[in-house]
Amino acid sequence: MHSAVSHVLKFFAYAHLPANLQEISRPFCELAKQVAERSPDSQETTVALRKLLEAKDAAVRAVLP
Repeated sequence: MHSAVSHVLKFFAYAHLPANLQEISRPFCELAKQVAERSPDSQETTVALRKLLEAKDAAVRAVLP
């Protein structure tokens, strides 16, 4: 796995979040892992993961008070 892909994957961790936010974040983490495992080590894979990370962050923020 390319180091850039590994670097982005660490931002999908969710164990440190409260339970309600873990529910939102978990599917994004699972999808990110699938993308990383099934896609070639390329810039496009890194871009895809970054965009997924942006979506995850927005989804988590959407449920914050």
